[in-house]
Amino acid sequence: MQAVFGVTTGVAHLARPGRPAVVARTLSELRGPTRGVVELPVRLMWCSDRAFDLTDPDQLLWMYENVLRETTSLDDLRRLVNGRTLPRVWRLLNLPRGVRAAWESRHRGLRSA
Repeated sequence: MQAVFGVTTGVAHLARPGRPAVVARTLSELRGPTRGVVELPVRLMWCSDRAFDLTDPDQLLWMYENVLRETTSLDDLRRLVNGRTLPRVWRLLNLPRGVRAAWESRHRGLRSA
């Protein structure tokens, strides 16, 4: 199994058993919203309350954690995560080891963010 970037690599970083982490090629392609209320699709969050107010720092973190952990699609990342916000909140995110390793191996600047 291989990690999913926008290209494949020889390194497998798993978001969960049997599912490779999905990582954007560049942070600049992540054009997600920075304010307002965002409702995640059921495939990313199964509970009934899937709306996140991005002005609330805790809700922003919770949304990013769910998207980064659950997505199987680069389109989800591009549409829901913001490339300027991600480095700012990176250290605060509670992510599976495989997700964190996949993102930090592709975007080395996140290691020191």
